[in-house]
Amino acid sequence: MRRAPASLSNIFRLGIKELWSLLRDPAMLVLIAYTFTLSIYVAATAMPESLHNAAIAIVDNDGSPLSARIASLFYPPHFKVARLVTARQADAGLDAGDYTFVLDIPADFQRDVLAGRAPAVQLNVDATRMSQAFTGNSYIQQMVGNEVTQFVQRSEAIGSTPVGLALRMRFNPNLEQSWFGSLMEIINNVTMLSIILTGAALIREREHGTIEHLLVMPVSPAEIMLAKVWAMGSVVALAALMSLLLIVRGALQVPIEGSLALFMLVTVLHLFATTSMGIFMATLARSMPQFGMLTVLVLLPLQLLSGGSTPRESMPVPVQDIMLAAPTTHFVAAGQAILYRGAGLEVIWPQLLAILAIGLVLFVAALGRFRKTISQMA
Repeated sequence: MRRAPASLSNIFRLGIKELWSLLRDPAMLVLIAYTFTLSIYVAATAMPESLHNAAIAIVDNDGSPLSARIASLFYPPHFKVARLVTARQADAGLDAGDYTFVLDIPADFQRDVLAGRAPAVQLNVDATRMSQAFTGNSYIQQMVGNEVTQFVQRSEAIGSTPVGLALRMRFNPNLEQSWFGSLMEIINNVTMLSIILTGAALIREREHGTIEHLLVMPVSPAEIMLAKVWAMGSVVALAALMSLLLIVRGALQVPIEGSLALFMLVTVLHLFATTSMGIFMATLARSMPQFGMLTVLVLLPLQLLSGGSTPRESMPVPVQDIMLAAPTTHFVAAGQAILYRGAGLEVIWPQLLAILAIGLVLFVAALGRFRKTISQMA
């Protein structure tokens, strides 16, 4: 039986070999650099879900104090300052894409409101700008409705309601989309890169014939696998840490509430699971194109159904139960608790145990499949 120090030495040296192979692959290096720098910045800033400088115009056919108050509701950062236009200018502006919203206030609007006739206000929306159109529609309806209600209450000398709702936004007081988008992008990219790097490393060795060289050396399949796991996992972990410090905290000025050391512990456990998954997928694929197609089929549900894009509570119960078998579900839950809410080990230990258990199962399955694959090659 081989001694433990000799086995650890083999794992270390094989891992160094993997790192040298990665350094000689410029395409992978560019992918890693892009994924943890520009990709994070773009995901955080390019397409915010909330309104930002939406262009709005108002056709004021009433010219009353109420219509003037409605026009004054719209200002940055959610909207640009509202422009007063005519109906003809509004139609031309919508056709040209100059305005996303046009609010048409009818004549005698204030008089009809005070008389209780419930006049209609027309809101024209450029629905080709889908994200802003969907969100802004609700914003404008609520803003106009609240302003009309307040105006009527003051005109009829109605007292304020006995109960007031005080809103307190925790962890993200200004509802900044970049705070959420950047951190979730790092979590998603950790999963993606770890699967791609380990799978590509195994397929590259098989295509270049170097796997046969390993088979004649005094190393076991478990040592070969563990070498790929620690080498590729360490690269992704280091890239994620640098991205958190330089891009998220530095360039984007996103505050990180919790312990980076604890988050990196969760990341390392998650990398153990996803690198094992990447090796298992590489044993199923016969070439890099096949591995790429298989990766897409696996990554999409992992990223969309793990709770990073949509809260798990909004998903059907069977989907929630199935996704408990995915390491990304527990990684997202632990990452959000640590980075957003400053949670400690006493809060996220169930996620740690779940990731570790799933990782062990994936490692054993990948090792069995890897042994079967190399036995067919021998």
